Amino acid sequence: MKKLSRFVAAMILGLDVILIASCNTVEGAGKDIQKVGEAIQDAAD
Repeated sequence: MKKLSRFVAAMILGLDVILIASCNTVEGAGKDIQKVGEAIQDAAD
């Protein structure tokens, strides 16, 4: 359980960093969010 909460916290932090560093358009942020979702899905597999 503790590992899962650390993983979720790391993913949220990573998402925040990506959103801050992403380009200023909604489209660019959407692509970055999609990449993070794919990375999470790959890690779950």
